Amino acid sequence: MGTAGDYEAPVPPANRVVSASGVSDASGNVTFTFTPAFAAAPKVTHAVQTAVADITECRVSALTAASVTFNVRRAPAVVVLGISVLQVPVPAAGVTVHCHAVAAGQGV
Repeated sequence: MGTAGDYEAPVPPANRVVSASGVSDASGNVTFTFTPAFAAAPKVTHAVQTAVADITECRVSALTAASVTFNVRRAPAVVVLGISVLQVPVPAAGVTVHCHAVAAGQGV
């Protein structure tokens, strides 16, 4: 049995946070790579910054401990007889996506 000085309190893991921005490609995809990779898939949030007036959506299309890919689409609107009608969503190229990732269990 050791003395009181031999005991070392466990050190909690450091909070891991990754924040980055990227621009979507012609397919509407933007991928963020985590270097080094998280121990498990992190919790991610995102924000979209665009000058396009159309309704824009951004979804996680792939998530691993090493990376996350977002897919951005926009739904152009047309006006028919004074009524705004949304068209089929299309990939949104050139949209800036801001990503915030934290290790699972840390909160977002």
